[in-house]
Amino acid sequence: MPLRVGILSTAHLHVWSYVACLRAHPDAEIVGVWDDEIERAEPFAQKSGIPFVGFLEDLLAAVDAVVIVSENTRHAEMVEAAARAGKHVLCEKPLATTEEDFARIERAVSESGVRLMTAFPCRFSPAYQRLKERVLAGDIGKIRAICSTNRGTCPFGWFVEKEKSGGGAMIDHVVHVTDLLRDLLGEEVVRVQAQVGSNMYEQEWEDTAMLTLEFPDGVFASLDSSWSRPKTYRTWGDVTMNVVGDTGVIELDMFGQEVHHYHEGPVTHSVVPFGSNMDAGMVDEFVRACLEGREPVVTGFDGVQAARVALAGYRSLEAGQPVSLAV
Repeated sequence: MPLRVGILSTAHLHVWSYVACLRAHPDAEIVGVWDDEIERAEPFAQKSGIPFVGFLEDLLAAVDAVVIVSENTRHAEMVEAAARAGKHVLCEKPLATTEEDFARIERAVSESGVRLMTAFPCRFSPAYQRLKERVLAGDIGKIRAICSTNRGTCPFGWFVEKEKSGGGAMIDHVVHVTDLLRDLLGEEVVRVQAQVGSNMYEQEWEDTAMLTLEFPDGVFASLDSSWSRPKTYRTWGDVTMNVVGDTGVIELDMFGQEVHHYHEGPVTHSVVPFGSNMDAGMVDEFVRACLEGREPVVTGFDGVQAARVALAGYRSLEAGQPVSLAV
């Protein structure tokens, strides 16, 4: 039997990609969508053709697993509701925005025994996987430092409402690359220093953020996690890593696969991206982990640890100096 999946909330723009990936998966079936904002849910249901379920408990009773695509500050309550109902969870990042919500999620998952996966599609990038293979093979010797970026376009909407998002560009973009760094180095971040600005839009929320992350073995990483890409930029954003080792350097441009298309009469130029669908790889791992009764390769713990680094960045701003994290 296929994995019966429910969609909880339609707030996040990634919901359309997840729906497409689930529909294309041979072992998954979308049962319905629930959202407590009817004016948002009904148009989504009509456009997607997914049945709208008016009561959360009714949808949870009809599925094996859920994908949570809500506003950031509501992740904890929805993870808790799904876990209490015995349903596996794929949750959009950041997994939570406060330590209290981390504890709430961890307690619900531990007591219920369900699988919790954090939506970190970058782990499923073939370019990143090849980078990790080469680092683990010792191709560039011991890692000394990493320069990384996750720069995108501001999504606006609830993403710039702190009571719903938990912050601005820093909490939105730090978590993806932090997860890659943790996975690549096999260590937790022990100290964070952050600086932010409102250099693009000059609003009260930060649109640019620069962090320095330190690891126990002496490695440090810089991370530009900004909404600094204009609407006219050739891609929505980027994820890059410049990994410096004793004997060499490896550069990663995760979204650098593209073809430049030129057309005459009138002359036009466009950029056509190509490459693997990272969301499809992530959704496939979630579906298979649920059906096989095992932990996914990206866990809820990974989501908590990455989000803690972003929150440490905000503490660093308040303190005006680096702050330490417990390992």
